[in-house]
Amino acid sequence: MKLSPRDAPRFFAKPETGRTGVLIFGNDAMRVALKRQELIANLVGPSGEEEMRLTRIPASDLRKDPALLSDAVKAQGFFPGPRVAFVDEATDTLAKTITAALDDWREGDATVIVTAGSLTPRSALRKYFEGHKNAFAVAIYDDPPTKAEIEAELAKAGLDRIDPEAMTDIAGLSRALDPGDFRQTIEKLSLYMLGEAGPVTPADVLAVAPASTEADTDEVLHAAAEGRAGELGPLLTRLEAQGVQPVALCIAATRHFRTLFAAASDPGGAAQGISRVRPPVHFKSRDRMVRQAQTWGAARLETALQLIVETDLTLRSSARAPQMALVERALIRLAHMPRT
Repeated sequence: MKLSPRDAPRFFAKPETGRTGVLIFGNDAMRVALKRQELIANLVGPSGEEEMRLTRIPASDLRKDPALLSDAVKAQGFFPGPRVAFVDEATDTLAKTITAALDDWREGDATVIVTAGSLTPRSALRKYFEGHKNAFAVAIYDDPPTKAEIEAELAKAGLDRIDPEAMTDIAGLSRALDPGDFRQTIEKLSLYMLGEAGPVTPADVLAVAPASTEADTDEVLHAAAEGRAGELGPLLTRLEAQGVQPVALCIAATRHFRTLFAAASDPGGAAQGISRVRPPVHFKSRDRMVRQAQTWGAARLETALQLIVETDLTLRSSARAPQMALVERALIRLAHMPRT
């Protein structure tokens, strides 16, 4: 049976015992691994591995010895409780071996958990699980976690008092980080809050959040928007050494100033405008960009966007001028605009 994305979190949190098997597949190996880890932990409990109620079978070992899975499904241990036979990184080459073990499954046997990468609808493994009456096929998509999933992570970490603004920042982090990094950040936040009586605040989230991978590019754009022309040269030299292309920098500048323009043009004010922008502004930059939008105003931001578009067109033409120099000149002109 197919398990929908809406029902999957509930099943992973409280899985039913007595299921024949579960296939978890998706493009992102980290997301698949985290869901598999959650499911197995909730099936066998915290002592399941110590009590040998969990059997791990790498796909490479199963190819060499097809009987491994059948033996693990039927084996009875010394300790009572649900058992799991876990096959990692399976492909359709193992479909016959896995389906044979599941066809022979009986009540009281171990639940078979199988993880795989991306599987097409024609995949033999996927079709089998989707058509089985007592097994589930769960597709893990590369979507950011839902509000319920974020709250579940926070609850697991013992963080039950969250300031509303801090929750907005945490949601922003969940979209900016991959699942593994996001979980580590929540764990870090939990340790950071040990002994604190008050709720988690935006300052607490900022203190544990990892640095943005685009921090240098962002700093160049902030310097231009805040009138710090003298800092642009060294920052651009660093970006050029990192291999950032002038056209990419121009595109980033366009996105930054369009966001400021949308915020400055919002009838409810810049703060409300920033909150409505899609994709969302990274929480570390939100207050800073609100101040920038308020300083510039919609009229001057429109002029700034015209300058950036003209620079972009020049970069894409056959102009012989050094491209990074063109971008630097445009950013310096932008840096002087708020003061004129």
